[in-house]
Amino acid sequence: MNATTSKPSNGIGNLWTVLRKELRDFTRDRRTLALTLLIGPLFYPVLLFGIGKLTALRAQTQLEKPLEIYMAGAEGAPNLVAWLAGQGIRAKADAGDAKTLEARIDAAIRNQSEDVALVIGADYADDWRAGRPARVTVVADSTSRNADLMVARVKATLGAYGQQVGALRLLARGIDPSITRAVGVEDRDLATPEAKRGLLLSVLLPLIMMIFAFLGGAAITLDATAGERERQSLEPLLATPAPRWAIVSGKMLAAGALGVLGLVLTLLSFKFAATVASGSLGALDVSVPAILKLLLVLLPLVLLGTALLTFLAAGAKSLKEAQSHMTLLMFLPMLPAYALMAYPLKAQALWQYAVPFLAQNQLLVKITRGEAATPAQWGVYLVCAFGLALLLWLGAVWRYRQEKLAISA
Repeated sequence: MNATTSKPSNGIGNLWTVLRKELRDFTRDRRTLALTLLIGPLFYPVLLFGIGKLTALRAQTQLEKPLEIYMAGAEGAPNLVAWLAGQGIRAKADAGDAKTLEARIDAAIRNQSEDVALVIGADYADDWRAGRPARVTVVADSTSRNADLMVARVKATLGAYGQQVGALRLLARGIDPSITRAVGVEDRDLATPEAKRGLLLSVLLPLIMMIFAFLGGAAITLDATAGERERQSLEPLLATPAPRWAIVSGKMLAAGALGVLGLVLTLLSFKFAATVASGSLGALDVSVPAILKLLLVLLPLVLLGTALLTFLAAGAKSLKEAQSHMTLLMFLPMLPAYALMAYPLKAQALWQYAVPFLAQNQLLVKITRGEAATPAQWGVYLVCAFGLALLLWLGAVWRYRQEKLAISA
């Protein structure tokens, strides 16, 4: 670097020199480079195809195939058992004592060896003949995620049976069954086709994409500061007349360029996966305008992650210490997703677009639902996101101006 002048152009020249140096050093480790650039592009198609396959498999095994469940007291409700069998829900054979079947059902549900069972009341036959509601108990564990579809299937089938029998009883007495429907409830879904197609994407993309964008340049960022400090190669660089802001900016631009490249590859791989996939995945909106909007939303996040990692790495005495921050940083993009699960917010208030990670989450959901953000929302988001990145860059420059940075651990 030229140390004989302090013209502004020299600072820019130093910046590009540091940028080329960091990229050249990082690309020498081809394995790390490949992992950094290809984890996202490879992970996303595998994730989408895997989820699609698992969803289809679950639907086939729990909704379409015959379901065998234990039925205590089945001998007292032959018509009900026959109806359920006709709907694909059959009574499982049991060689044990019929008197203890109900107790064994409870034990099986508790230890989750069975997902759902029926207990038909002892007075079922008498109540049936008297025209009273005959008691049937659906036994299940509400905390078992594997049982929800089967429980819903059994309840829906029992409800259909009850409605059919009730209608026949009214007809037998010369009464129109529709008289029991005081209110006719109909559904009118105003969700756009784009919103329905983007439902899966709106759940996965905000979380996974934000993590990839936020930490896409982590490898080169940590190595360019904490790694060089540990190798004692940072001190000669800081001893040059190059302005500290130029050194910081060169390192950050190298990490940012790598992060943006990985982000673009990830978006392209997602577009490819959604294009060739079938079913609901194949109907996702992966048009060029949608991909460009996603890139615009995630670009400031790359700068935020790079600036924050540079600031933290500059305060670490070793690469191991700098890497210890990764656990917390990976958790940060997850906070809005978990908060919105517990307390959903309408993406209308402008203040939401000034909050890091929450703003990205809301914008990504809008894009995947086929909705358009207002110019005010885009303006607040871009100004606040780039402004926060600028503040973190200033903090990193301040850290680099501390002389203790040149002292290795």
